[in-house]
Amino acid sequence: MPRGSSRASRFGVPGSPAAVQAFEASLERELGGRGALVIGVSHEGGTWATNLALERAKIAGATVAIITVSERSPGAELADIVVTTDEQDQSWCHTIGYLSPILAATALAGHLGGRAADGGAARALLAAGLTVEGAHATERLAGALAGVERLIVVGSGVDRPAARELVLKVEEGAHLPAAMRDLETVLHGHLAGMDERTGMVLLLTHPAHAAERAERATGVLRAAAALGVATGAILGAGYDDRIAAELTPAGRLIVSEAPTLPAEAASLIGSAVPLQLLTERLARARGVNPDPIRRDQSAWLRAAAAAG
Repeated sequence: MPRGSSRASRFGVPGSPAAVQAFEASLERELGGRGALVIGVSHEGGTWATNLALERAKIAGATVAIITVSERSPGAELADIVVTTDEQDQSWCHTIGYLSPILAATALAGHLGGRAADGGAARALLAAGLTVEGAHATERLAGALAGVERLIVVGSGVDRPAARELVLKVEEGAHLPAAMRDLETVLHGHLAGMDERTGMVLLLTHPAHAAERAERATGVLRAAAALGVATGAILGAGYDDRIAAELTPAGRLIVSEAPTLPAEAASLIGSAVPLQLLTERLARARGVNPDPIRRDQSAWLRAAAAAG
């Protein structure tokens, strides 16, 4: 959102980009304002809160854009600029819907910065998560976590949204209660809710301040081990030697480096396949079908209907 927009300052520094939840944005009567650019991200383009936020922005005079699967989606009809990702998820447990906006945003950032994103590096990162060795490591980690009663996912920096995505995927796909914790605050009281029935996945790929993040992560894993928590990790290659192997006895998945991509993009793209594949393997190990997210069961259909 541009400098000088009073409405933009509600969501961050005027003139700087700000990420806003669609529902919160939809509550604003004048979202963005003239001269602002408001971008909605909606896989199928039908989320009511996202579309209402775009309507608010348009009324306020902002330029409205959307990243969505098709120019025929409902949200696309509201937008001045439509970026299509073309392929739609066939599963309710979305994978394309998570990854495609990240790739689109990486390409957009490259265009705005005058340096095209390295598509080959992005493809290599994604392929690295699908190797035979990687799949076997994922199966071992899933097997070690399959019997826990709840899962804690810990993230820091740019890995925080990926950690939230893993929590979402584990809950909807593997039907396992899960929660995301920040690397800093996980030790601020949350340990009281953990014991030998708890599993933990540390998601740490962000290369900035690696020494400080690794030191904090080591403390978290040591505390978890003292409580009998089953601990595993999804780690950037730069953290593999920084985090002692004995602190992740459930296993670890290693994300390759991609120095030709922006570090933040490399982290999000690199962790996408491991976290999605871990969910799929965890669902298998628990004997559940991840695709319908329980919309094929009457109790959960009634719950969805009750929500309105």
